Amino acid sequence: MVERSDRAPLLDWEEVPSAEKPHPGGEEKDRDSSPSNSNRAQGSTAPGIGWSTGPGGPGSTSVSIDPDTTTAPADRDAQCGDKDDHTTDTGQGEVPHDNGMGRWEEKDQIVSVFVVAFNTRSGNMLEWCLPQDMDLDGVEFKAIASGSHRVTTDFIYFRKGGYFGLACFANMAVESAVERGARMKSVGILSPSYTLLYRYMGFLEHQVRLQLQSPGHYSPLEAFYEDKRAVLPPRGDNVVTACPASAWGAALNHSMHPEMKITHPAGCMSQFIRFFGEQIMVLWKLALLRRRILIFSPPPVGVVCYRVYCCCCLANVSIPGVGMAVPEFRPFFYVNVADISALENELAYVACTTEKIFEEKKDLYDVYVDNQNVKTCREGLKPLLRLSAADRDKYRKLTEQRQMLLYSQEENGDCVSSEEDLFILFFLEQNNRIFQTLSEVAGSPEPTLTPESVRAMGLDPHGDRLFLLHLLETYGYDTLLVTDHPCCS
Repeated sequence: MVERSDRAPLLDWEEVPSAEKPHPGGEEKDRDSSPSNSNRAQGSTAPGIGWSTGPGGPGSTSVSIDPDTTTAPADRDAQCGDKDDHTTDTGQGEVPHDNGMGRWEEKDQIVSVFVVAFNTRSGNMLEWCLPQDMDLDGVEFKAIASGSHRVTTDFIYFRKGGYFGLACFANMAVESAVERGARMKSVGILSPSYTLLYRYMGFLEHQVRLQLQSPGHYSPLEAFYEDKRAVLPPRGDNVVTACPASAWGAALNHSMHPEMKITHPAGCMSQFIRFFGEQIMVLWKLALLRRRILIFSPPPVGVVCYRVYCCCCLANVSIPGVGMAVPEFRPFFYVNVADISALENELAYVACTTEKIFEEKKDLYDVYVDNQNVKTCREGLKPLLRLSAADRDKYRKLTEQRQMLLYSQEENGDCVSSEEDLFILFFLEQNNRIFQTLSEVAGSPEPTLTPESVRAMGLDPHGDRLFLLHLLETYGYDTLLVTDHPCCS
């Protein structure tokens, strides 16, 4: 029995230009023992902005969808007016800013387009691609996720080497004994950045329908590739540095996150908050500690890919210099067994999978998320799965702010503020508060964390003690001492 994917129906292609909102990004495999003072140099990073900014690569994306929400995204945009007035006619996203640095634009960088099909005899297979010499080994298992035969449509974000990919899958019933009554295909693209991939989702959805109805008709894909293909620099690593250093300050000041448009009006952050509830505070701590987080869910995959994005957004920090010595928090989006060797070499990531076998591969992850159940086999991390009083207080404040925003949108027609911005900035401000306090204490004559300074960070001196110790070790604050009894004044 084929189940319907819980997302909006396939849409006809209309490439809509939109401004991008950048967002910063990016431990040892066994960091489960109780932390002690580290000798690493103090520094800092913010988790991925979705651009390839060097060896670490970009940040992440993630959305879940409520099937009971029926308002079409086009209707919502119509109610709020034209949100993309500040975008150029070329459709290239801009980072607007007023600090005299000039304008930086993230260009279209499509490095490959491909068609993957399911063959009843040989399984998933690469049917067609451009350029023909592109290394697409294994992409057939990323573009059609394990278990996709149970849904009619889906979309999948993934990583392939140094690139990010988006593929749209469709499953069509056919009267063919050879195809066993179903034709399944996926049309996808690769780019050095995931932040612009959403622009082409409508095109990919339209093309996968054409491929199902008229197999072998590749001319629209050929024209698309010729129009959008990237001109890569003459470097061996094939990584495009899309965001120059001069634009970094502007990126940080512009909402701290890339714009990941979706085909469902509920929004990824809104659904993420509703889905995990208070558990997002647990995920927040684990993300800030740069743990390896693997999310399991059966298809559809697109819903879970957006949860990957949301998890990465929890760890944003905009204070210069924070986390330079910390592994970049990298989104892998969808992974399968073919990615095991790649994950073995990753120190910090967020990924999702539909393959239950990953649960047994405990050396590949620190945290395993199955539905709303967050668990770990690392003894040192298990206490972090319990909510502290400060966690509940922060979640209550987030909920209150969200309700105020929803009320403002309903009563006053506020279409400027969004839950996406509220969610991102809430955790950004919380993280900045923590590291600002740590920096001030570290620079004081007596660098000791007292119960007062812990509360100033928005943490619970007693319930968050272990989290704080892990944090000091992870970010190299080896000059700080914690009072023996931080729960006492």
